Amino acid sequence: MSHCQKFEAVKLITDVCDSSMMLTRESLRLIRRLPVLLALILFSAAFSVEAQKRISLPHTGFMPEDIAVIVNDDDPLSRQIGSYYQQARHIPETNMIHLRFPSERSVMTLQEFQQLKTTIDQLTPDHVQAYAVAWTSPYRVGCMSLTSALAFGFDEKYCSTECAPTAPSPYFNSPSQYPANDHKLRPAMMLAGTSFEQVKTLIDRGIASDHSFPKGQAYLLSTSDKARNTRAMNYAQTAKDLAGVFSLQLLETNFISDHQDVLFYFTGLVEVPMLETLGFQPGALADHLTSTGGMLTDSSQMSSVRWLEAGATASYGTVIEPCSYPQKFPSPAVAMFHYALGATAIEAYWKSVAWPGQGIFIGEPLAKPFAPLLREISPGRYELTIFTPRAGRVRIEKSLSAAGPFKLHSRQQSIRRGKNLIHFRFNEKTDGYLKLQWN
Repeated sequence: MSHCQKFEAVKLITDVCDSSMMLTRESLRLIRRLPVLLALILFSAAFSVEAQKRISLPHTGFMPEDIAVIVNDDDPLSRQIGSYYQQARHIPETNMIHLRFPSERSVMTLQEFQQLKTTIDQLTPDHVQAYAVAWTSPYRVGCMSLTSALAFGFDEKYCSTECAPTAPSPYFNSPSQYPANDHKLRPAMMLAGTSFEQVKTLIDRGIASDHSFPKGQAYLLSTSDKARNTRAMNYAQTAKDLAGVFSLQLLETNFISDHQDVLFYFTGLVEVPMLETLGFQPGALADHLTSTGGMLTDSSQMSSVRWLEAGATASYGTVIEPCSYPQKFPSPAVAMFHYALGATAIEAYWKSVAWPGQGIFIGEPLAKPFAPLLREISPGRYELTIFTPRAGRVRIEKSLSAAGPFKLHSRQQSIRRGKNLIHFRFNEKTDGYLKLQWN
């Protein structure tokens, strides 16, 4: 990694960003297991369609209709990935965008990208909020990553070849659940892998993570590589901010091995050893701060794709030299916080990078392990599992009409920071409609 970057400047810029990266000191305890989830999904499938329509929950993350899938029809692997993802995630046919261009290269020319971007914009339904990209290469446009070029349009202010700051993302640490509406951008994530079987496994892993509330560890490593260890300066504060939300391990070591409980793994090295000995929880996020981890197919350093091959569900890396700016890499605190709120992997990861122009996001976009889960546990009796970083109350409102007005149905129930089980009764034939809200 280049050392032309002055670390005093990094500290100054980091200090400016710190206030926006800080999280409230509220906690969340994660104790669900995947086998339990699978049983719940099977049981909840017995919901009547009418009951599902009549009980309204807050929106916490993207749904399949919010994602458009971009496919290169000249690439057989891209076609196969796009078709499988559409079927597995039930993506509407109107959200499938088909292009044609040569795929056997890492970098797309600006002229070609602009032509393709015009077509993509024309074919994208207005309601779509994000993109899933069904290929691994090309992954770069000029000095920008493909995912950022799709989100922002190509603009050199979002990248630098001279070890300089780049334009900030308005989506960084944003509460927005509709970035296309609120910020005029659509975040993108690549369904990356070297074979169909690898990408299929990734997609299946993302789906398995939904509402699973995995009980795993967050490993934040401070390594001996000083140039790549710039995120470590914030690890202690991250541990305070997220105490009780996740089980965090702050370790001064170059790598971990033989752990089967990896939910998050953030580090800084050229090459991360012993990944093959680890067990990643479905929905796991993992990345390494280094210069060219985002060169997915031809990097002299470890490609971010290796994280997905090892079992992570999403990762990140830069496609050109970032010069140690931590703002060009995910903030672990921000990524974990938004993930815990019920956001999808693409939302949590994108919101965690202040200057994402040079970085590529890869993985299964719709994975949402901490989204709320509603199930009918007996006829007319329901159980809602909520994770929240804020103590507060659940308000259940009732109306005989879907249009309202809604009025308080029962006494508000207190919820603590962490996992909460809320029980209530509902008769779809006599109770009309319910709306549940919490803060």
